[in-house]
Amino acid sequence: MKGLYFVEPVVALYSFACFLIYPLVSQYVYRRMWQDLTNTTYPTTDNASSCMVNTNQSSHEKVQRAASLFSLYNELFSMIPSLIVTLLLVAYSDHRGRKISIALPLVGSLVYTSSFLAISFFELNIYLLIVANFASSLFGGVGTMLGGCFSYIADLCSDGKLKTLRMAGVDMVLGLLSGVASISTGYFLRASGFNWPFFTAFLCHAANLLYVIVLLEETWKSPDLQEMQPPLKKLVTGVYRLFALASRRRNMVLILLLLIFFTYSFSNIGGLALVTLYELNEPLCWSEILIGYGSALSTLVFLTSFIGVFILSHCLPNVAIVFVGLLSIMSGLIMTAFARTTLAMFLVRVPMLLAIMPAPVLRSMMSKIVSKSEQGALFACVACLENLSSNVAFAVFNSLYAATVAWFPGFSFLLAGGLCLLPVALLGVVAFLGPDEAGEAEALIAGEEAGDAPSI
Repeated sequence: MKGLYFVEPVVALYSFACFLIYPLVSQYVYRRMWQDLTNTTYPTTDNASSCMVNTNQSSHEKVQRAASLFSLYNELFSMIPSLIVTLLLVAYSDHRGRKISIALPLVGSLVYTSSFLAISFFELNIYLLIVANFASSLFGGVGTMLGGCFSYIADLCSDGKLKTLRMAGVDMVLGLLSGVASISTGYFLRASGFNWPFFTAFLCHAANLLYVIVLLEETWKSPDLQEMQPPLKKLVTGVYRLFALASRRRNMVLILLLLIFFTYSFSNIGGLALVTLYELNEPLCWSEILIGYGSALSTLVFLTSFIGVFILSHCLPNVAIVFVGLLSIMSGLIMTAFARTTLAMFLVRVPMLLAIMPAPVLRSMMSKIVSKSEQGALFACVACLENLSSNVAFAVFNSLYAATVAWFPGFSFLLAGGLCLLPVALLGVVAFLGPDEAGEAEALIAGEEAGDAPSI
């Protein structure tokens, strides 16, 4: 049976499964912390969260601080193995195909969701979640899977504009399906508790893994397969070739683009990681239903960002599109810092409608300035930086939020918005160097020297 060449279903099902339980993780930890620290049952009403009930304010601050620090420890223990595995798997895909870097993270997701289900069902020690997260990180994470998917798309698309749109399409699918999952999470939780969402996510990851193994066709096999060369040596060789065989100007542009991607991800993820805790805290006091609606509304940003890339790519250069996206996320984060009502918290999503545009455009810009045989090494670096920025941002902003929640809960969002000025400044340097035309010419030369990838 002939296979399929579509990774979009993989991303769709993966994002649905992840975001079905992602908003629940913070809420589950929050409720368990509440029970452990206050020795009382977590109070809920039909329309509000615990802080609308008559409880001591110091209890809320104590639980907020403890939940934030738990998230910090959870990310720290999974960061190093996830980074190493991401580098190994995505770079190794240049020699053994892209499917390995897509399938193994799905195995890790199965480990995590099944562990979470067991901890919730049997009410085991909550700190076992950290052990489960560490075990799943040994198979890679979302960065590994997306790195494999973007490398897969780079193999299929030779046209630069088509490549940008396909990558933006993956981000859109990621956002839309996560939105569908997020909006159903609150109702799912209220109707059946935590166990059924975790079990549903487990089934989704299992079906996704079956699709990758059985139906998804491989796109890339290295023309110079070295059967006896160990994977680590292939990784080092691939990353070395990525920078050693190109001109100084190409390397400078590539490094600048990687730094822009890192600082953008750090600011964006660091700020957005705190949104659920911020919504649970006073004066918002959101219930699980409102949190679900807020998460779903946030994921519409992926659709509007795709539309933005599609329209703006016909009239603006890539650098300008990235600049507009950075302004979008910066303004939204600064507004979030001062949101004190439910209406204001919903409205902060409006200036962030184009906030996802920088990610696919930057990936496409980097992909166009390297040869086809180096796509895996490139997206290994990109995925590693994305994982690193996510984990470091999680650690930094969760600890910062725990330290500042008592006197100004919005400080972390204000800082994240201000940090967006760093990628804006670096983008100005890239605009001065003018990477697009020179980069594409060098990519053609590099492709001729390295040999063309198999066409599909």
